[in-house]
Amino acid sequence: MKVVIFGLTISSAWGNGHATLWRGLCRALHARGHEVVFFERDVPYYAEHRDMAGAEWCRLVLYDDWTEASVQARRELADADVGIVTSYCPDGPLASYAVVDSGIRRKVFYDLDSPVTLERLTRGEPVPYLPADGLSGFDLVLSYAGGEALDRLKDRLGARVVAPLYGSVDPDVHRPVPPVEALRNDLSYLGTYAADRQGLLDDLFIAAARQRPSQRFAIAGSQYPADFPWTPNILYFWHLPPADHASLFCSSGLTLNITRAAMAAVGYCPSGRMFEAAACGTAMVSDWWEGLDAFFEPSRDVLIARRTEDVLAALAIPDAERAAIGRSARERTLDCHTASVRARELEAMIEPSWAGAGAA
Repeated sequence: MKVVIFGLTISSAWGNGHATLWRGLCRALHARGHEVVFFERDVPYYAEHRDMAGAEWCRLVLYDDWTEASVQARRELADADVGIVTSYCPDGPLASYAVVDSGIRRKVFYDLDSPVTLERLTRGEPVPYLPADGLSGFDLVLSYAGGEALDRLKDRLGARVVAPLYGSVDPDVHRPVPPVEALRNDLSYLGTYAADRQGLLDDLFIAAARQRPSQRFAIAGSQYPADFPWTPNILYFWHLPPADHASLFCSSGLTLNITRAAMAAVGYCPSGRMFEAAACGTAMVSDWWEGLDAFFEPSRDVLIARRTEDVLAALAIPDAERAAIGRSARERTLDCHTASVRARELEAMIEPSWAGAGAA
C-alpha cells in the first residue's frame, strides 16, 4: 500500500517525540513492502536541528506553506491507499480536509498526543491541529493512549472507530552497545524539560542527586531553564541525537522515566523513552500510572518509584539484579513493542487482509 502522512516532523528529533517514533514505524512499513510519503512543514526550529535529510524507507516532502503543498498533497493522495494526519501537524485542519475530501481508501487521524488533546478540550481551550468539525470524517482514529482515552475521543470529537497505536522502538537503533566513559552515570534521565514533570523530577532525581553526592547523575534534553536546580554531580547534555540515546542508556546504571501529567492522568500511555531504554537492556525506574503493568511487569521489568527513598533503594540494588531487570524488559519489548509489531497492528486495523488479522 501507499501511505501518505501529514505530521509534525520526521526530519528532526529536537524537542519532540514524534520524529523517532515515525522513523521506526515508517522504516518498518517500508520493510513490509509499503511506500511511505511524509509531508512536513519546514519550520526554522527543526531546520536548525535537522538530523535526517532523507531516507530510502520514506519520501520526505518539506514545504514552506500549505498553499504550496496542497497541489502535491492532492497528487500524492490520488493514488494512495491510506492518508494519515497526526496531532501537532502545523496544518492539521487543512491536511484533514484534504484527506477526508479525497477518494482515498482509508482516512486516518493519529493522535500521538491524545492526553494533551483531551486535557485541552476539558479546559475549553482550542486545539489547533484538529479540524473544526471534529474527527467524524475519518474512518479510523488512532490514539497514543488506550484506556478511557478511546471513549473520550468518541464522545468529545465524534470519532467513529478508535483504537490504540502505542509507542514503539526500532531495535536496530536502540540496542545494547558498549558504555561511553564520558556518559557514564548511576542514574540518567532523558527528556525535554516540561513544567508538569518538574515536581516528580525534583523528588525522583534532584533530591536523589543531593543525597548521593558521590554518585553521578545525567540529564539529556533541551529547553531546561536557567534557574534549574542543578547539583555538582549532575552531568547535562543539552541535546542528544537519537543515534546517541543507546550510548547514554547503556552507560547508565539505571535510567528514570517520568510521565507527563496529562499522560499519567489518562493512563495506558507509555512514553517512547521506556521502550527505548528497555530495548537497550537498561534497568528502568519509573513513576506509577494506571496501565503501566499492561506493558511492563513491576519488579521484574521495571522498578516503581513514588518518592525519593524508592529511587535511593533502586540505586542500592546489586548490579546483577539490575542487569536481570534490564534483560527482562528488553525481552518483553522485543516481543511486544517494536516498530515492526506496531506496523503489523496498523496493517490489521487499516486493512485486515494485509496482515491476516481480524477487522478493527
